[in-house]
Amino acid sequence: MKLTWHTTELELAEPLRISRSVMARRDAVWVCLEQGGLSGWGEAVSSDYLGLPAERITRHLAAVRPHLERLPDPETAWEEPAAAGLPDLPAGVRAAVESAVLDLVGKQAGQPAHRLLGTRTAPAVATARTIGIVAPVPAAAQAARLAVHGFTVLKIKAGSPDSAEDLARVEAVRTGAPEASLLLDPNGAWTERESHDLLPRFAALGVTAVEQPIAPGDPDALARVAKESPIPVIADEDAVSYEDAAALAGLVHGVNVKLAKCGGVRTALRIHDALRGSGTELMLGCLTASSLGIAPAVHLADRARWVDLDGHLLLADDPWTGIGGTDGTVRPSGRAGLGVSRTERENAP
Repeated sequence: MKLTWHTTELELAEPLRISRSVMARRDAVWVCLEQGGLSGWGEAVSSDYLGLPAERITRHLAAVRPHLERLPDPETAWEEPAAAGLPDLPAGVRAAVESAVLDLVGKQAGQPAHRLLGTRTAPAVATARTIGIVAPVPAAAQAARLAVHGFTVLKIKAGSPDSAEDLARVEAVRTGAPEASLLLDPNGAWTERESHDLLPRFAALGVTAVEQPIAPGDPDALARVAKESPIPVIADEDAVSYEDAAALAGLVHGVNVKLAKCGGVRTALRIHDALRGSGTELMLGCLTASSLGIAPAVHLADRARWVDLDGHLLLADDPWTGIGGTDGTVRPSGRAGLGVSRTERENAP
């Protein structure tokens, strides 16, 4: 097998403001694993928050390349991740390499990834679509446009210095898309007391669940918020690894699993099993990424109560295609492996 990679830049259609930052673009590293004329692909995106710049991604890929290239086939890499050197990689890099392995295994077997992961029927699920921290009027207009295009779940970023602005934004989105289910995401901007005060007010506006209302690092406080909340509380920044998610089972209503945080589909499946019967349900989320980066999670989407796989929809020009989403529903293409392909623009000389 041969491992190569290529760094590119993904630009957002418009800057996304959340409580802790504003993002307009990010680097992506495309990982390619080749054997027998077939190529498996994965994507790792840079993240300041996760401490993963593009340079660190490529440095780890160079370190793992000898381990992968001495294996006889991608099936061995999939079944024996330690032999492939995957456990030593940062989660985002591990997820990208695992994606390339899974894609290549599927292509060699002529099977879509979801079948290799235990689901015969291709998932087709409604995804949330994110509305950043913007003024009420543009938030309402954006919500109305998304509803017209088929989105039934909208996720609203919160955490403005003045909570009245967040309340006004949610009310505006409700007006623009009165039938939509609303999720709220302050990205850990509130205190425990603020959460107790604000969540009933957001529930009254129709919000159906909230992600990580308080700063990460105090799971006991998050559990107290969840116990008193009138709507489900989903851990995100407090649920990075398998160990984090397993420790929260039964204490919160949900955990947001992002493959780039936990390390890939295999770990996501372990988390799903660990949560079973605990009263804590799975949310599948993502970083802003191309369709290539989002695709592995789409093949798991039938296992989640909440799905927020819209990172590719935030881009000005997605260089990959194959998971849908523009009508509010993500679904694999049905082709072997991840089922994604480069767009015509990316294939052009």
